[in-house]
Amino acid sequence: MIIQPKTRGFICTTAHPEGCARQVQRQIEYIQGQPAIEGPRSVLVIGASTGYGLASRIVASFAAGADTIGVYFDKAAEGARTASAGWYNSAAFEQAAAEAGRRSFSVVGDAFSDEIKTKTIDLIRAELGKIDLVVYSVASPRRTHPKSGETFTSVIKPIGDIYTNKTVNFHSGDVSLATIEPATDDEIRQTIAVMGGEDWQMWIDELQEAGVLADGATTVAFSYIGPAITHAVYREGTIGRAKDDLETTAIRLNEQLGASGGRAFVSVNKALVTQSSSAIPVVPLYISALYKVMKEKGSHEGCIEQMYRLFAERLYGADSAAVDEKGRIRVDDWEMREDVQAEVARLWAALTTENVYELSDLEGYRREFFQLFGFETDGVDYEADVNPDVAIVNLR
Repeated sequence: MIIQPKTRGFICTTAHPEGCARQVQRQIEYIQGQPAIEGPRSVLVIGASTGYGLASRIVASFAAGADTIGVYFDKAAEGARTASAGWYNSAAFEQAAAEAGRRSFSVVGDAFSDEIKTKTIDLIRAELGKIDLVVYSVASPRRTHPKSGETFTSVIKPIGDIYTNKTVNFHSGDVSLATIEPATDDEIRQTIAVMGGEDWQMWIDELQEAGVLADGATTVAFSYIGPAITHAVYREGTIGRAKDDLETTAIRLNEQLGASGGRAFVSVNKALVTQSSSAIPVVPLYISALYKVMKEKGSHEGCIEQMYRLFAERLYGADSAAVDEKGRIRVDDWEMREDVQAEVARLWAALTTENVYELSDLEGYRREFFQLFGFETDGVDYEADVNPDVAIVNLR
């Protein structure tokens, strides 16, 4: 079939297998061009099919030579429906890993469930023995609690007051004002339940109890802080409350793992184009301005560059003890530089529909959004007939 992008708001409902494979290969080639990392040997990535999770798996496998298990919730092609981008990404990763002689396995299912935790533990025990790095990179709008059965739904809202600021329709380039009503107490509770640290804690507890977590193991989860422009809807909003809970969990896990020489961190990463970030009002316009500034300064990074720097410099390099006052690793340091934020703030004040393509990298944002799904990728013939039914090797 000929696969073209079909969008519904901030969601692309189709994905292109060859485009996704090309994107994964480019990340692998970037890593192959970097110095090798003396780091983890057996890695579990929970939320491994896109974004920072996928990049972490690529770095672990192709820079550190580690065995990996990826857990993710993606769907294969069915009838006229393409597979999800994460499915195609993972198929491409598994194929490349096999060709390079790397050991890797995929577990597809709901990472929040007891079933997938048990299945993953059994796989670790059978194939890898023990895990010495756990990357937690789950991004989901909903979670069903494995014990109570309650289903929680996250929301992206401010807390306390109505919030109004600029936003952009990145398809049309229209800049407008977005107004968001504040969250209720129950919406805050549910967002924390989905995006906070409880499931991360459950994973580490069960891995330890099963005896498949190595002494001295490291675990890391991802967070974001960002500038004052986005604080009301992000860091000081419902998502921020969830990230506070995630960071509190990291402190608790660091004490728990420390008894056997292990470590737990939250890594605060740079703002990037993801399906999740595209859903947050204000954020796409901020990222577009940020990209323009950082590209002009030569300091722009994507997921793969961020994760290589995290592994090579912070988790396993000379700066492995470098954390902020709250114990967080900061690889958002280049984004948050004073000169970068001052220039972004200057552009922000002037941004309108009429000048958005001049004062920001909105076109770059839009292109990266479609590249998440395998579209607008150089070297791919999008008029060619392609088979959407792609198998994943080492799928368990």
